[in-house]
Amino acid sequence: MPQISKNSSSQTVITTFEMTPGTCQDLLEALTDAYASFISKQPGFIAAGLHVNDAQTRIANYSQWERREDFLAMLRTPEMRERNRSINELCKSFEPVMYDVAEIFGES
Repeated sequence: MPQISKNSSSQTVITTFEMTPGTCQDLLEALTDAYASFISKQPGFIAAGLHVNDAQTRIANYSQWERREDFLAMLRTPEMRERNRSINELCKSFEPVMYDVAEIFGES
């Protein structure tokens, strides 16, 4: 489970995917398979979550990695490059962006 902490040394990556309702389920299945069978087994992977909006036109993905280099190395693998080409065909656009946690609220 992702742990959000301001003092964490981990790398946060938020990726947004834009698609049509007609391809939402196919894209969600492709992303779920990518995480279950490949991404979650890569060095430095901590956790991830997939979120779908009500209109099924956007998927947001939140993932955490031990280091930004771990995420970048996963993206460069031949398997992930092939998967990203297939994912790209199912959506209008997608963009992974690396973030640092600036502030949190509700932490106990």
